[in-house]
Amino acid sequence: MKKTDEKQLSAAELSNFCGQVALILEAGLPLYDGMETLAGADSASAHADFYQAASRGVTETGSLYEALKKDGRWPEYLVEMTGIGERAGQLEKVMRGLEAYYAREDRIRSAVSSAVTYPLVLGGMLVVIVLILLWRVLPVFRRVLSGMGVGLSDSGSAMMRIGAAVGWIVLAAVLLAAVGVIAAVVLLRTGHREKVMSLLERFFPAVARLNRKLAASRIAGVLSMMLSGGFPMEEALSMTESVLGDNPEARAKTKKLHQALEEGKTFADAVAQSAVFDPLHESMVRMGSATGREDQVLSRLAVLYEEQAEEDITRLVSIIEPTLIAILAVVIGAVLLSVMLPMAGILTSL
Repeated sequence: MKKTDEKQLSAAELSNFCGQVALILEAGLPLYDGMETLAGADSASAHADFYQAASRGVTETGSLYEALKKDGRWPEYLVEMTGIGERAGQLEKVMRGLEAYYAREDRIRSAVSSAVTYPLVLGGMLVVIVLILLWRVLPVFRRVLSGMGVGLSDSGSAMMRIGAAVGWIVLAAVLLAAVGVIAAVVLLRTGHREKVMSLLERFFPAVARLNRKLAASRIAGVLSMMLSGGFPMEEALSMTESVLGDNPEARAKTKKLHQALEEGKTFADAVAQSAVFDPLHESMVRMGSATGREDQVLSRLAVLYEEQAEEDITRLVSIIEPTLIAILAVVIGAVLLSVMLPMAGILTSL
């Protein structure tokens, strides 16, 4: 059972762990000696107990898969892929694949975090500035006009009310958007992840496109590791489906792909029927199948889709930033004009 009450290793830390295990295997060291050395080297880290537990488990069972599974704090994907590597005699290769996989996950999570955090910071600045204008600046102008002993005309009063209304409306809209984003981020970390993702994909096509590319990258990456480990295609698909439990779209597409193969279709035809990849990349899969290099083609596709996902995230951030700045400029301009134009009219009439 997973110990969910403890802080988990980050994707970067998981990548580092897999790389170190691969280095131990490449050096020809016995796994239990290497794990003991690894645990000692990381004894000062915040997650030293993870490595120590893994080292004890390997010493007791002689299996890294059993050690990680028994500990219960490691990601299911990593644990199952470790078991597959041990059964295929390709643990070193699988660990290198996992090192690259978690390095990609870390880059993608960092990009997603920036895509969420930066607009929230800009939105917070917008809220503070508009709030100051409405709460402090407008009352000061009203007091100045009253102190001058002149009153506003009907048009001037209406303009000032419109400016204040625009400010409050934008303030409320930004606050609602911020609350919605924070709520979505929190719910994505709970058991409601699938429902939240479904809603986001329905209302935001960009999220749907991004999730499809991430699913394609994961499917291609896992299948590539399976096939390079010597597993038959159908067995590789069964295992791929089992280790993609945290990505509903990837799991559903893998299941559809597996069903097409069971109906007697070739792998290339099954990929085309299940729409796992874009049409352009389906031709790459077909060529890879014809030459017996499916694992290499799938490995390349995993990298391509990851790069596309990162580009989409960067593009989304580049759109949000100027949009928020433009909204901020419009709101500030509207509030200031609603004050300055009536005041200018009064001054010219004196």
